[in-house]
Amino acid sequence: MKLNVPELSLVVLVGTSGSGKSTFAKKHFKFTEVLSSDYCRGLVSDDENDQKATGDAFEVLHFIASKRLASGKLTVVDATNVQQEARKPLVALAREYHVIPTAIVLNLPEKLCQERNKSRSDRNFGQHVIRQQKQQLRRSLRSLKREGFRHIHVLSSEEDIEGAEIDRQQLWNNRKFEHGPFDIIGDIHGCFDELMELVVELGYQPNGDGIYEHKENRKLVFLGDLVDRGPKTPEVVQFVKQMVEAEKALCVPGNHDIKFMRKMKGKNVQIIHGLGATLEQFEAYDKEHEGYSKIAAEFMDSLVSHYVLDDGNLVVAHAGMKEAFQGRGSGKVREFALYGETTGETDEFGLPVRYNWAAEYRGQAMVVYGHTPVPDPEWLNRTICIDTGCVFGGKLTALRYPEREFVSVPAKQTYSQAARPFLEEDQKAPALNSQQEHDDLLDLSDVTGKRFISTRLQHNVTIRGEKSIAALEVMSRFAANPKWIIYLPPTMSASETSQKDNYLEYPEEAFAYYRERGIPKIVCEEKHMGSRAILIVCRDEEVAKKRFGVIGEGIGVCYTRTGRQFFDNRELETKMLEYVNQALTKSGFWDDFNTDWVCLDCELMPWSAKAQELLRVQYAAVGCASKASFSLTLDTLRQTKERRPEIESLLKRYEDKADLAAKFVEAYGRYCWTTKSMKDYKLAPFHILATEGHVHVDKNHIWHMENIAKVCEAAESILLATPFKEIDLTVNSNQTEGIKWWEELTAKGGEGMVIKPLEFIAIGKRGLLQPALKCRGQEYLRIIYGPEYTLQENLQRLRQRGLSSKRSLALREFALGVEALERFVRREPLRRVHECIFGVLALESEPVDPRL
Repeated sequence: MKLNVPELSLVVLVGTSGSGKSTFAKKHFKFTEVLSSDYCRGLVSDDENDQKATGDAFEVLHFIASKRLASGKLTVVDATNVQQEARKPLVALAREYHVIPTAIVLNLPEKLCQERNKSRSDRNFGQHVIRQQKQQLRRSLRSLKREGFRHIHVLSSEEDIEGAEIDRQQLWNNRKFEHGPFDIIGDIHGCFDELMELVVELGYQPNGDGIYEHKENRKLVFLGDLVDRGPKTPEVVQFVKQMVEAEKALCVPGNHDIKFMRKMKGKNVQIIHGLGATLEQFEAYDKEHEGYSKIAAEFMDSLVSHYVLDDGNLVVAHAGMKEAFQGRGSGKVREFALYGETTGETDEFGLPVRYNWAAEYRGQAMVVYGHTPVPDPEWLNRTICIDTGCVFGGKLTALRYPEREFVSVPAKQTYSQAARPFLEEDQKAPALNSQQEHDDLLDLSDVTGKRFISTRLQHNVTIRGEKSIAALEVMSRFAANPKWIIYLPPTMSASETSQKDNYLEYPEEAFAYYRERGIPKIVCEEKHMGSRAILIVCRDEEVAKKRFGVIGEGIGVCYTRTGRQFFDNRELETKMLEYVNQALTKSGFWDDFNTDWVCLDCELMPWSAKAQELLRVQYAAVGCASKASFSLTLDTLRQTKERRPEIESLLKRYEDKADLAAKFVEAYGRYCWTTKSMKDYKLAPFHILATEGHVHVDKNHIWHMENIAKVCEAAESILLATPFKEIDLTVNSNQTEGIKWWEELTAKGGEGMVIKPLEFIAIGKRGLLQPALKCRGQEYLRIIYGPEYTLQENLQRLRQRGLSSKRSLALREFALGVEALERFVRREPLRRVHECIFGVLALESEPVDPRL
């Protein structure tokens, strides 16, 4: 015997003690799916038979059941459940989570149950208990349907139980196995001519049977409201019905469709909002197609409230679908799919005020819906309304999925007057779109507490709760306008410590890191003596408003690796952005990349004022690192030596220190100079991170350097192309050439170089590799570690430094940075982008030696 059980349901086992419920559950369901009252009783009292713990046990059982149902997991309750008061909270739980309550009754003879209990030492209650349970069970059989159980299966013999087979039925709205591609069409409302024009525009052509097909095997999805107000409602219904029956389309019902269906079934409905014209059209259509109005009504009655498609990544419904309702089945879910949710108020047009569920949507699935006409589709938290009011003189719109492209055809005329004006000519266009307006408000629950951020490169990155608070403080107190901040760069690890005499870092170790992990080619770039800067440049201020939601702040921003505004002087920043914009325009960048904005990863020289202060206070803590102080000390020692020759060794030591201090001052001076105007700055871009529609981490570093060089060539000032070399790690002479170049750079006082795998993203046998390693020269490290770091006793100590924490941090921040860019380019809500940005800031507060 097959027992039909919906794939998402609350299964309630009903039967007296000894009827075999636990054995049945163990046989037919997964261990994790079954919640046993006996087991919960043991959890709270260490004794499964302690009846005094029953109340607490069922509290635990109901709590766990609620969590499973909220997660969309089938749940089985293994308890006697012979009393209506025991079943009532379970039915309520199923209704709360919009799942189907199913009862499986094990109705075995009382005598058999008595015998089974006698053989169990843990069942020491009297026969009267089972007799009483059996009486309660008989009464229950008559009331289960009335209580709300949608599926009821009664097994009345051992043979029935032994032969039972659970058949898990897929819910009607579950079409996760369909991956598209889809063309989703908004409310048609009888606009047949526009529908056919749009279908052809989308690439569909009729086959020999008159069914429209797409050469790329695409499928149409209709969002309901096929009827009312338009001139050719029967033709629209006939076309959609034929496409659905040919399995070339899916369709969900709209509220107008359901109202028409109810009228056809004799229900008392108001003949308003275009229904009268629809009835007249069907009456005329029935003269040539007898009884078609009833066939149309039956078709609409068969439609499912909403569909979950493409492994749960896409949900379609007429009026939308909250996350908690997706893939569920209840009257409340169906009503929401048809009408949305209203506040109970009416507006000045007499229409119900609808609750903006999309503003609070946090689901992973994209939700596409219609119902309320809008002048143009606008994304809001992964939801999109594509009802663009064709019947009201607007247009009929389709969303191509997964491409996220819109295709529209204009209405041939205004067939009906909208009660609420919605076209742009009827109302003042807002300064920002819906998503940008909602992005102004930060929801603390999106960025605080312990978080697990899913990334493409490193799966889940864990952010500890206390670190989230640190990130929130940085963003709220110090950051530039958060709407600009779409990327933060990762920290960069040093190469392994060198054992070469007088060196702490040397290129050989960085080369070995990549060579040993199977990377054949690397790129060495000169490391500039500046500060990391992220540059956002838009073609004009209109692009800044349209794409970033920023008004009145110019064409872009320059911010530090922690999101702070780089320039206190706004005029300087504006001039720099104008210089870069001019270079991008002159080089043809905007046209070549088909973009109106760009995000650049750069080095800005000289060091920022904050970085210079950090150098002075943190890195240069040795107060005697000045020529004047050493000069005074040396003069005193030399005079003393004339009287006490034994201090010659002390004098020699201080003379060495004086040389080191002089080198420190010289090194420090190379990185810091006075800046009075923009001409005193140099900007060296090295990554074209993102442009409209593309995150360029799929290109190798040579591509980045060559395309940046074109822009720098077109610049009149400030832009600086970064020198680089490609090194083949399989050729020893290539490696020698790279080391020689590093020695030349550092001998001239340069900081050193950055060594990267040729590909932007490099994957080794154990996963993601370091995106870059820095190899710094001796004199630069003197700034970091102090004037005397090259003394042997100091070098020996410094060689014990550990890099594992720094490298782990670099990988996690790199994954988060790429994820933030990809989410922004996909036009996900800013909160989704900032989830990654806050993650980087939180990781930056982890205790890692800043000198590494």
